[in-house]
Amino acid sequence: MKSKLNLDFKVVESARNHARNIARDMQEFIERHTTVSTERTILRLLGVDGVDDVDNPLPNVVVDQIKDAGALSTGVAYWIGNAVVQTGKDPQTIAEEMSHGKLDVLKLPTCSMEEAADALKPSIKKTFDRIDMQKAKRQEYLDTIGSGPEPFLYVIVATGNIYEDVVQAQAAARQGADIIAVIRTTAQSLLDYVPYGATTEGFGGTYATQENFRIMRKALDEVGEEVGRYIRLCNYSSGMCMPEIAAMGALERLDVMLNDAIYGILFRDINMQRTLVDQFMSRVIIGYCGIIFNSGEDNYLTTDDAVEAAHTVTASQFINEQFAVLANIPEEQMGLGHAFEMDPKTEDGFLLELSQAIMAREIFPKASLKYMPPTKFMTGNIFMGHIQDALFNLVAIWSSQSLLLQGMLTEAIHTPHMHDRYLSIENAQYIFNNCKHIGEEVEFKKDGIIQSRAQEVLGKADALLAEVEEEGLFETIQKGKFGGVKRPFDGGHGLEGVTTRGENYFNPFTKLFMDQDRKSTRLNSSHGS
Repeated sequence: MKSKLNLDFKVVESARNHARNIARDMQEFIERHTTVSTERTILRLLGVDGVDDVDNPLPNVVVDQIKDAGALSTGVAYWIGNAVVQTGKDPQTIAEEMSHGKLDVLKLPTCSMEEAADALKPSIKKTFDRIDMQKAKRQEYLDTIGSGPEPFLYVIVATGNIYEDVVQAQAAARQGADIIAVIRTTAQSLLDYVPYGATTEGFGGTYATQENFRIMRKALDEVGEEVGRYIRLCNYSSGMCMPEIAAMGALERLDVMLNDAIYGILFRDINMQRTLVDQFMSRVIIGYCGIIFNSGEDNYLTTDDAVEAAHTVTASQFINEQFAVLANIPEEQMGLGHAFEMDPKTEDGFLLELSQAIMAREIFPKASLKYMPPTKFMTGNIFMGHIQDALFNLVAIWSSQSLLLQGMLTEAIHTPHMHDRYLSIENAQYIFNNCKHIGEEVEFKKDGIIQSRAQEVLGKADALLAEVEEEGLFETIQKGKFGGVKRPFDGGHGLEGVTTRGENYFNPFTKLFMDQDRKSTRLNSSHGS
């Protein structure tokens, strides 16, 4: 592809190589550790679900018992597999008996690792059958009713009540939305457990639970059949339960999941060791299931200056890409993030935003880029806000973005009403239609503002990645080089949940998710469908 920005792709390759080495270095750390949330994910994938008498999720009950006994380094899968061998009961029954104090899996006679693995095969097959059925159902919808054109219009619902969210989501689909993101209730990312069942109370959003996922998936399938296009469902595979929510998303056919390798560290103060281990487990699940992951680089620009810190976004995109490669995720499922967040008073700000967006597309040509609207400088002036969103929409169609979160003219005032959402979608559709081929028609002045800006940002990103490679990602984060936020190696939430793997550590799912036939994993992307 010829670069309209006159990018030097030797610099691109240099940046990618630095990022590759950074990710590989972190992978060595990841493969030496596990976490309570990763182990709970394994239980959920073995079919363990539900809560005990005081509403503690059974995966938490089981993992906590094994961890408190100092035996988590072997992996929960071995202890459950051994219990299946010794008792003849399935993982769900074993978990229930552990919760009632009727069974201590650590006091049972022990079998070989091979016997434990064989005992889990029926449960593992059942899980893969269910996930494969969901992948096939997605493909059936794409083959029959299809989907809207890119950029996919991505809107949020955030009532706190899953049943009211359904009303809002179906209305949005009828208005023209292609993706519905159910915003999580405030601070759920800091809960070290996943709530159970349907929920009707939340602040600023709705709890991410497996039942809520099921309810919304059913509702979107219904409205998708009505409007004649597949409506994608998005939620948040992030926070303290990152891999568990990815597993729930796989089982209930989510299509897009917020999932960033660094976001939780910077913006939720989750311990960096915990986050890096958890993101790998979450991504191997996402990769197999055909889910597009959204990375969170747009958040850097809410805490740092969008003009001065643009290169940190590009650098992080490279890092997120390489973490995804290690998890065997196809490029089409990489929703690498960025945002239209420059101060509207910036001279030629539109040109700088356009340069950044086109550069992202040229560097990551197959990625399902996620583009975020202006928020930082939105005010109560709805007319100015609507204009800012219009410029954002123009950049999006010009630079061939993939997933476009719709900006709302009432962004700084309240959770959007349905008519606010309609006006935003109308704004985008008007611009997309009238500027459909603008990216193919317009070229840029050699060494002009747009080209020079892209080259400058790319060069700075390459230099930053070289620094990160030399000092290590952990040290870079401690110094606050991303988002202007510093986090300590041994601080933040969740460090107590990190465990060093033993020599005989056993996790049956990682290899299976990465080695299975990947033919149908690209079905969630319009590039593949």
